[in-house]
Amino acid sequence: MIVRIMGEGQVKLDDAHFVELNKLDDELLDEMESGDEDGFRRTLSGALLDAVRRLGTPLPDDSLEPSELILPSEDATLDEVKQMLSDDGLIPG
Repeated sequence: MIVRIMGEGQVKLDDAHFVELNKLDDELLDEMESGDEDGFRRTLSGALLDAVRRLGTPLPDDSLEPSELILPSEDATLDEVKQMLSDDGLIPG
């Protein structure tokens, strides 16, 4: 799956990593629902996006692959991320 982190670029992730990423997405949703800004920031930039970067293979900057998943940048606000959510959170499944 091709994942885009807004403002950074794209990475290719093996589907096997989505179990781990969904757990982090669930944590992020809980923090958003409770209004825990510090937890939200820690989970978004310190866990979820770091995991995508660590587990994924970066695509070249000139690659124009269609992104199957778009994640917010690490400096996105809680309100901006809320607008990106689906019923499943940021990561479907």
